[in-house]
Amino acid sequence: MCGISGEARFDGSTPDAAAVTRMTEAMRSRGPDGEGLWRDGWVTLGHRRLTIIDLSDAGGQPMVREDLGLGLVFNGCVYNYPQLRDELRAAGYTFHSTSDTEVILVAYAHWGERFVDHLVGMFAIGLVDRRRRRLLLARDRLGIKPLYLAETPGRLRFASTLPALLRAGDVDTGIDPVALHHYLSWHSIVPAPRTVLRGVRKLPPATLRVIEADGRSRDHVYWRPEYLRDPAHAGMDAADWRAMVGDALRTAVRRRLVADVPVGVLLSGGLDSSMIVALLAEAGQHHLQTFSIGFDSRGEETGDEFHYSDLVARAFDTDHRRIRLADDDLVPAVRRTVLAMTEPMGSHDVVAFHLLSEQVARHVKVAQSGQGADEVFAGYGYHQPLARVPRDGAAEAFAAAFFDRDHAELHRVVSPAYACAHDASRELLAAELAAPGADTALDAVLRLDTHLMLPDDPVKRVDSMSMAWGLEVRTPFLDQDLVALAAACPPEHKVADGGKAVLKEVAREVLPAEVVDRPKGYFPVPALRNVDGPVRQLVTEALRAPAARERGLFRPEYVAELLAEPDRAEAAAGSNKLWQLGLLELWLQTHDIR
Repeated sequence: MCGISGEARFDGSTPDAAAVTRMTEAMRSRGPDGEGLWRDGWVTLGHRRLTIIDLSDAGGQPMVREDLGLGLVFNGCVYNYPQLRDELRAAGYTFHSTSDTEVILVAYAHWGERFVDHLVGMFAIGLVDRRRRRLLLARDRLGIKPLYLAETPGRLRFASTLPALLRAGDVDTGIDPVALHHYLSWHSIVPAPRTVLRGVRKLPPATLRVIEADGRSRDHVYWRPEYLRDPAHAGMDAADWRAMVGDALRTAVRRRLVADVPVGVLLSGGLDSSMIVALLAEAGQHHLQTFSIGFDSRGEETGDEFHYSDLVARAFDTDHRRIRLADDDLVPAVRRTVLAMTEPMGSHDVVAFHLLSEQVARHVKVAQSGQGADEVFAGYGYHQPLARVPRDGAAEAFAAAFFDRDHAELHRVVSPAYACAHDASRELLAAELAAPGADTALDAVLRLDTHLMLPDDPVKRVDSMSMAWGLEVRTPFLDQDLVALAAACPPEHKVADGGKAVLKEVAREVLPAEVVDRPKGYFPVPALRNVDGPVRQLVTEALRAPAARERGLFRPEYVAELLAEPDRAEAAAGSNKLWQLGLLELWLQTHDIR
């Protein structure tokens, strides 16, 4: 787990090593244990290291194998690297380290561009093939590891974070109207390849980009599971699916134990993280380090789920730490959280993850977490009604349940200079949901949730907030084999029992019934959900700041309406919209984007 950066020049110029150094330094928190820079003619690579596997200098990066003509920077973890190393040794290759990084290099030497097919894990890769004069960029199947790109004539820069690219300089920081349309429509989600800035793009998940020394490039999408019923599964009943999903989840959890340092668990007390603890205990992990966080309550809205996390910790005898924070901790935390965001993130729980990661990083370098289960196994409230919607009604049903604003309302929000003339969000949604490879409306929506929305909401949130403190977070529910199996699983086995039915059946084998049958919870941060007190003042100041007025992103009358709304019946919805707008402005101002 690290921060990677690089620059390639296609015009005969020498890459700007100082710019790569600035990008690398901007990601110090992602890799506090070491740094490196490698120059090779038309490409320069930079790296910040977090030591998880092969703690020796032999595992350092950029890693170069002169005998193979290859150089590499890599962020993430390849969970099956011991098996791949054995296979490659049997094919005649030698190794000079015990790292997964070197396994990637040798895998490319052996399999060429098909090397990504053999990697099980989370990764963003920049690989230089010196003999063929190629730069290869790759991102893992579910987009768990980020990779941002900034292209100008004759030059490409890449980095693990958007702010690192800003630190290098010469980035078009104009607002992308289509990305803004997505942000304001979809809970602050801007799917790849766009970002809110015109000059920065993201490599999409499951994509290998091959870039020649003259600047020509081509993309290969190397993985996309089908959300169809497989004839091989004909005749399987609920018990069969429970057994298959249980086996796949157990494998996913065990895979994510590979490390040369201890592995903890972020234990919210919900079903998903509780299952990880239970399955790790079942696999023989004793005295796991587990962590939960809670905040001040507001009225009837509780600020923690300690009752359930304590119950699980006691049941499996974990070394458990409760982390309780007061509202007074939130305002300074919001500012630090915004600074850590690779992109604007309007979810209320992003601040909680930032604070939790700060505490957890004092005790462990690696933790498993339950993100992704709801998207993969139909755990959200809007999934159940979709099981009754015809295939061609998926877009209409999803938009009604998920959109924050429709296209017409956006004209009331966004100033004309930044308005998107067409309904970009609805058009993208319709195209994704109508694509072949999904049997039912629910299949199409789960595919959308998992492969388009999820990488740029919970996955990005967890990566950004954890890596701000040098903490590697692994997500078993986003294991490639588990996701492919869930895609093939008939919808009725997912939406039953209020959602995630097949997971709940697996959970009943290992967890107390009180945890399995509890009401669904969310990461509770009442002060942020309500956007009141000092948090409201912070948001208000951002929206009224001189930089906001000069930018003119939002219509002044709409902002005034939101700021005047707390005494009205729509206060809760208004607070969410106010937070979303204020957070975007705060992020732009924090990074001095004009």
